[in-house]
Amino acid sequence: MRMDFSLNLVQEQKLIMTQQMQLSVKLLQMSTFELQQFVDKELQENPVLEAKCDNVSKEVEGNNRIEYKELAKYLEFDNYSHRSYEKNEDDEVSPLNFISEKKSLKEYLKEQILESGEDNTTKSVCEYIVGNLDERGYLDSKVEELAEELNLPVKVIENSLKVVQSFEPNGIAARDLKECLMIQLLKRGITDEKLFIMIDDYLEALAENKYLSIAKQLSIDVKEAQRYGDIIKSLEPKPSRGFYTGEEVKYIMPDAYIRKINNEFHIIMNEEILPRLNINEVYREILSNETDKLAIEYVKEKINSAMFLMKSIEQRKSTIYRVLERIIELQKEYFDYGVLHIKPMTLKDIADSLEMHESTISRAIKDKFIYTSNGMVKIKDLFTTGMASSSEEEDISVIRIKNQIKELVEGENKSKPLSDQVICDMLNDKGMNISRRTVAKYREELGIKSSSKRKRF
Repeated sequence: MRMDFSLNLVQEQKLIMTQQMQLSVKLLQMSTFELQQFVDKELQENPVLEAKCDNVSKEVEGNNRIEYKELAKYLEFDNYSHRSYEKNEDDEVSPLNFISEKKSLKEYLKEQILESGEDNTTKSVCEYIVGNLDERGYLDSKVEELAEELNLPVKVIENSLKVVQSFEPNGIAARDLKECLMIQLLKRGITDEKLFIMIDDYLEALAENKYLSIAKQLSIDVKEAQRYGDIIKSLEPKPSRGFYTGEEVKYIMPDAYIRKINNEFHIIMNEEILPRLNINEVYREILSNETDKLAIEYVKEKINSAMFLMKSIEQRKSTIYRVLERIIELQKEYFDYGVLHIKPMTLKDIADSLEMHESTISRAIKDKFIYTSNGMVKIKDLFTTGMASSSEEEDISVIRIKNQIKELVEGENKSKPLSDQVICDMLNDKGMNISRRTVAKYREELGIKSSSKRKRF
């Protein structure tokens, strides 16, 4: 028998993303409330992590020091945070023990990822995609951005996205409303081309029940157009509905305060969001005093996890601080004089100046608030798209246009309220190139009723 030895060069794709990188990305996009919940959970599950408030440890040391024998017994179980105890006859079982937590959308999707049968790389990318879903269940990141972040080909991201979009609830991980509705049609086995055309081109007309116009455009009768409309209206525009997404939380906390001191703006990070985290000294001593290798390895693992968490929290704070610094530079007039002086500013403007990726800036401002002289402000609201001005080269902020609309409506004669067309003409006279349809869109976003519904006799 002849045996040959040879070297073969094999190219394969692997997802290279460290645990620390994943944690940093995850924490950066969390709101303050989500961050608090996450840290509370880590404090419960990681025995080496402790929280200090006002320099007083939540862990009572000295008299309550943990003996090693008890620790070893404690470490025998991987699920140490869910230990069971033998029930004494005098113990009462609280009915509260049987109240289940609300299942979050992301937990539900991760369960489906585990059961998907995909390879490990695809599963990892799917988890990353799920982590980027917004509160509606939409993917608000471009596949090209995700590919760059994960250092993988766009095709791999697209294939993984299709896997996530095949999950329940129907329409999950769509990039926009149109894709969300189309995914649901396909999962129902509906392939009628006119339905897809209606979604792609006539959603606005459908919302206004303009079936006659739609019927003419599609060369069908009105009854058929209405039947198509009924099918589309039966679809779910918000796939996350019915799942816990954190939306029920009504209170907010600022990540930072913007204060003007000696004619300069200063950023004061809100240190009250979280307690000061530390490594319990008891567990540090175990590493140097004990000889049980299993216990030492376990403690090392938990200490590393705690250190990752603390470092990632500091990195989150640093990134938000840098973004706010640049925002203040670009929007100084807004902080000085208010919302009418806000300037057009995009994610790219901040990303380029800080040499960061746009997706990083997007995560850094997601669900974050600052407290300013103008009150509590959502950072994302300071980012605007510009509209061309006929009288000047500088773009006009959408927020400024909305405020102009609001002022015109507030000052109108209530017996003869301004129509969208009249408002449009008035704004155009001021050098703002805007269509009647855009006026209607912004008016609705401001919660202002149409002229017929604003009329008072």
